[in-house]
Amino acid sequence: MQLTGAQILVECLAEQGVDTVFGYPGGAILNVYDALYQNQGRIHHVLTSHEQGASHAADGYARATGKTGVCFATSGPGATNLVTGIATAYMDSIPIVAITCNVGSSLLGKDSFQEVDIAGIVMPITKYSFIVKKAEDIAPTIRRAFQIAGSGRKGPVLVDITKDATGNKADYEPEKPTLRPLKKAPEKKIEEAVEAIKKANRPYIFVGGGAVLSDAYREVRELAEKLDAPVCDTLMGKGVFPGTDPRYTGMLGMHGTKTSNLGVSKCDLLVAIGTRFSDRVTGNTATFARNATLVHIDLDAAEINKNVICDIGVVGDAKDTLTRILTKLPQQCHPEWMDLIQENKKKYPLFVPEDLSGQYMVQEIYRQTKGDAVIVTEVGQHQMWAAQFYKYSRPNQLLTSGGLGTMGYGLGASIGAKIADRSKTVVNMAGDGCFRMNMNELATASREKLPVIEVIFNNHVLGMVRQWQTLFYGGRYSATILDDGMDYCKVAEAMGAKAYRAFTREEFSEAFSKALESDVPVVIDAIIDSDDKVFPMVAPGASIDQCMTEKDMDL
Repeated sequence: MQLTGAQILVECLAEQGVDTVFGYPGGAILNVYDALYQNQGRIHHVLTSHEQGASHAADGYARATGKTGVCFATSGPGATNLVTGIATAYMDSIPIVAITCNVGSSLLGKDSFQEVDIAGIVMPITKYSFIVKKAEDIAPTIRRAFQIAGSGRKGPVLVDITKDATGNKADYEPEKPTLRPLKKAPEKKIEEAVEAIKKANRPYIFVGGGAVLSDAYREVRELAEKLDAPVCDTLMGKGVFPGTDPRYTGMLGMHGTKTSNLGVSKCDLLVAIGTRFSDRVTGNTATFARNATLVHIDLDAAEINKNVICDIGVVGDAKDTLTRILTKLPQQCHPEWMDLIQENKKKYPLFVPEDLSGQYMVQEIYRQTKGDAVIVTEVGQHQMWAAQFYKYSRPNQLLTSGGLGTMGYGLGASIGAKIADRSKTVVNMAGDGCFRMNMNELATASREKLPVIEVIFNNHVLGMVRQWQTLFYGGRYSATILDDGMDYCKVAEAMGAKAYRAFTREEFSEAFSKALESDVPVVIDAIIDSDDKVFPMVAPGASIDQCMTEKDMDL
């Protein structure tokens, strides 16, 4: 059948099972929005307040569902406003397809109004970027974009379509979506890993975001039991192993628990699953897990030996690899090692101040949501407290910008997560600095009638930067004090949300309880001390076994 390019685009999205797109219209993409108008019953369009909000919402939707998220933007500034969200998804291996429309093909390269080479701009931060100039190329390109985004190590793909291509007609025939087959590890590497595991006396399991993306949480939990080993994780690996399990020791790295950091430093085997060994995890790479045989399981061969040299690199899908290891691995038993780990957990608990604090608020949110909420965060101290104090029980329960560390990510992502499953309580934790970045998306949440809960950890400073300035820059607080008197409650109410302010634990608990009952967005402006800090902490360049606590710093 003959359809316009814009109609073909909509049909291809429907083919891929897309039911929601996030975007903002403009001149070059008008044909697409006209086709969307004619297909309102099939695809729901969420009009965000800014294109960056659309890209973060698509990201949050993808993380919450495991599906590929979709966002739209027009040419020029509309397209460039997606860049931060695309980079965020790229760093965390999140599948999104960003669709932009450019000026007509005859105007390309002529500095036309709102013309920009967006495909070239995003090349380093996408798995692939396309530019489409003919209507007949739209369908195969969209299909390939979804295949690339969702296959292998997942990630963002950009498709830029000229305006004339969306208006011209071409033949369209529906097709079923396909993904590339998963990469399987060589049998020899599986056997090497099993032999190394069998020899261990002090094993540790280290879980990253790749285990989330491969849906390997059952296999990780079975491996922990069969190996009789403790488990730690990265920020992106939260929820793969339950935070309430006695084997769980918390996050590893710069703001990881002392138990995890000391344990990994003393273990004789580290099984690392789906992690890229970020500098925030390893500290000094020369001393990282220096006593251990390192088995690194990862889908991407480029990650093997990139940041940390491993003894056995197993390239393959985590779920398939662990399934095959488990069939060959006899039951292991390490009672003395597990006793030492449990002693350390009792010896090095996380600290919670007595007054209203970020640590307390995360604990209270956990208590009131019974550990079942979808937690979204911005980036900073509150993000680390969310990682430390909320006990995640399932993958995709914590949605956060790990690799890029994007302030302003959370509110858009929480909109995507709430639309993905309106039955879930969705809480976005934000610093006051982060809230300022994309607070305009509150208007989006109000328009869509999404009762997301926005908790502002308001310390009137850029908290994490201030913490570094305190510890490493002699208390010189350059450009980190937010003392302009902005009233976040009034801002929230002006955008259709309810708002509460809390100064005490009791006031916060009451406000959050009310928020859980609300049918509109709620903002809680919680006032905490400007000098509250995230501990433990590993100083830049130090070994992770040199993690500092409040007592070590005499604070």
